[in-house]
Amino acid sequence: MNILLRELKANLRSLGIWSSVTVLFIIMGMSEFSAYAGNEKMMEILESFPEPLMEAFKISSFNLTTVSGYFGMMSTYYVLMLCIHAFLIGNSIISKEERDKTIEYSLSLPVKRSRLISYKLIAALINCIVLTSVTYAASLITALKYLPEENYHRFLFLCFISFVIMQIMFLSMGALLACLLRGYKKGGYIGVSIILIAYIMSILADLSETLDFFKHITPFKYFDPVNIFNNLSINTLYIAISLLFSTASLAFAYILYNRKDLYI
Repeated sequence: MNILLRELKANLRSLGIWSSVTVLFIIMGMSEFSAYAGNEKMMEILESFPEPLMEAFKISSFNLTTVSGYFGMMSTYYVLMLCIHAFLIGNSIISKEERDKTIEYSLSLPVKRSRLISYKLIAALINCIVLTSVTYAASLITALKYLPEENYHRFLFLCFISFVIMQIMFLSMGALLACLLRGYKKGGYIGVSIILIAYIMSILADLSETLDFFKHITPFKYFDPVNIFNNLSINTLYIAISLLFSTASLAFAYILYNRKDLYI
């Protein structure tokens, strides 16, 4: 338990920064929505944009003059931020002992490596849940003055459930990379690159029928806000695939960490 508290305390400042930036981003986004709210002329202007641009930013999929539609468009950016945070904390919370030259202290504790990594991953998951909760609360509160539609609250809740599932995926991937790679410097760059490539693949899947198979590869299409908005549900098959991937990644992370040569 002391290890868990130590990890939570060590990441408190980082969590505060991420939370502040996310809330500020949401406030700025919703202040911009005041120009769209109930203004059909804005949609007419947006519809004059090139179709690939509208598809990339999901402008054509949502009515941006409504709270639900605007959140649907903005949710892509929210989940990108949350997934990048999840990967980085999953990676750094494992590798930082080598980076900060404190691995000798950690290994001297009367706990097994598997228990040590468990506490670290629990701390990382708590950080992700807190950041997601802050993002959810900010999205809910900033929308209240615009009198959101009846389905907005269910749509918002389902989106954030999907965000948590995606965060678990990228957190487990970050932990796996930290256990797999020698050294600690490459993990963050590789992780952010993977997330951005997965996001670009989700855009390409919408733009080209020949690249439609990308939707089966990238998690950004598993939990597409357009599908969630239209169906007001999440595909249980994709939930199962995501959790299976996360479980496999964590299992390999445990195996690798127990066998890894840690540099003091």
